[in-house]
This record gives sequence, C-alpha cells and structure tokens, in this order.
Amino acid sequence: MQSLTIERPVHFTRGRRTRKIIQEGPPSAPSPVPVGRIPRISRLMALAIRFDRLIKEGAIKDQADLAQLGHVTRARVTQIMNLLQLAPEIQEALLFLPVTVKGRDPIREHHIRPIAAELDWRKQRRLWKVLIDGRTPGEEPLAGNAQSDADPRQAAQSLGRPQFTIQTAVE
Repeated sequence: MQSLTIERPVHFTRGRRTRKIIQEGPPSAPSPVPVGRIPRISRLMALAIRFDRLIKEGAIKDQADLAQLGHVTRARVTQIMNLLQLAPEIQEALLFLPVTVKGRDPIREHHIRPIAAELDWRKQRRLWKVLIDGRTPGEEPLAGNAQSDADPRQAAQSLGRPQFTIQTAVE
C-alpha cells in the first residue's frame, strides 16, 4: 500500500465557546486599529440626519417619540435636530471633521449652537469661518491688524486656542 501525503497551508481560529476551528490558507492579516476617534459633533450631526429620515419615513411619529425611545429629554432631541438648520456646507464639514487623536475635540457642540441659531446661511458661513479661523465673533484676527504677515497658527497657539485645518467654500 502506497502512502499519500497532501500538504496545505492551514491555520486555527477560535469558534464558539473557544472551540478551535481549522481553516484553509494562511491567517488573514489583522484589521488595522483606527487611530483616534470621530468627533462628537460629527456623530451628533449624523444622528440628526438619521432622526430626520426616521421622522420623514414615518417610522417615528415626532421628536417627542424620539426622546422617549432614546431615554433623553425632548429638549435634548431639539438641540440635536437644530444641527439640521446649519448651511449644507457646514453640515458636510462637520460630518467630515478629522479624527481626534488626543485630547478634546477642537469643535464642540457649544461652539456650533450659536451658528445653528442664526437662520441666514450667509451669516452662518461667516460665523463658521470665524470659528475655524480661531477667532470669536467681533474679535480682531488672531494675528492682529499690525501683524498681518504673522502666521495665524502661531498666533492661535500663543493665545491657547485650538487650531483648525478645515477647508470650506465661503461666499
């Protein structure tokens, strides 16, 4: 009788209840762990869009039902839904903010609320530009008028303000 040898690459994985399972081929490369986290304001913007779609589709009757289902107050649902009042470019910019690797999110909800309260989209765009440029409304540019050649990032750093590198189209 002749012996037959078959060689195949295999690897073992864990199944249910730590049972070992033999699988054909080399083990797959582990998926890379994403560095950082999605800013909270980005998640809230996505949640507002999702809530709006649920209401429009009729899956949820109104914001009061959303509040009850989410175990939050109606006021909180209103705060989240007010993000839908932002100009479309600002909504898009919020959705695609860069991940936060360390520390606080550079743009937080309390920065956005006054912008969302403004109904005119042109004014919202101006307020947004002021926010991402690192100034507060009514304040001179961070570098000051006399130092218009100075790097605004250095000026923001000297004042202890967050720095942003977000590109948006502003009228």
